[in-house]
Amino acid sequence: MNNNLIAIIGGTGKSGQYLVQALLQRGYSLRLLHRHPENLLHFPPAVRVIKGDARDEAAILQLLEGCSAVISTLGQPAGEPPIFSTATGHVLRAMNLQGLSRYIVATGLSVDSPQDHKSPWVQEASGWMHAHYPATTADKQAEYELLQSSPLHWTLVRLPRIVLTHERKDIKVSLNDCPGQQVHACDLAGFLAGLLEQEQYLRTAPFIASL
Repeated sequence: MNNNLIAIIGGTGKSGQYLVQALLQRGYSLRLLHRHPENLLHFPPAVRVIKGDARDEAAILQLLEGCSAVISTLGQPAGEPPIFSTATGHVLRAMNLQGLSRYIVATGLSVDSPQDHKSPWVQEASGWMHAHYPATTADKQAEYELLQSSPLHWTLVRLPRIVLTHERKDIKVSLNDCPGQQVHACDLAGFLAGLLEQEQYLRTAPFIASL
């Protein structure tokens, strides 16, 4: 296992690209999963792209080989069945097989945890997601339940609207309510990368926001 090698799922997505930059700036080497790597622009030598889909268990096994941790900023492919619980199920099994313990996942604020005290606007936003994207929203909740049943060192980071900007702000974190209505992509990237280097939020589902 290479302690400096991190597996990334969703690293070529809109917010995932900020995460890749943040990790490279911190000196990590990365392994990314992508269905069509031939369509990607050139990456630096510290990045290796693995061809595959997060719903393919064999691809996940290959992605994780030799890595010390996994971070997922996976998005839902348009027009396809929900992907999140399937991908996380594959990741958890591969981690157990390969002796990994650290898994960091980004998700939406609609996910509920037992200690939540969501404010009215968060409840309204969650209700909107349940009404308009019921299958995907239910699948994200199922992903959380999979994590809860796992003995691994996971963190599920719950997010409001992501603003794609390099403008940095202060991050506020809460375990029971979303502290703001947006998070800057660069702040999210820094928070996710920082979780690799501390143990404060192990086996919890913090909300974060940029203020």
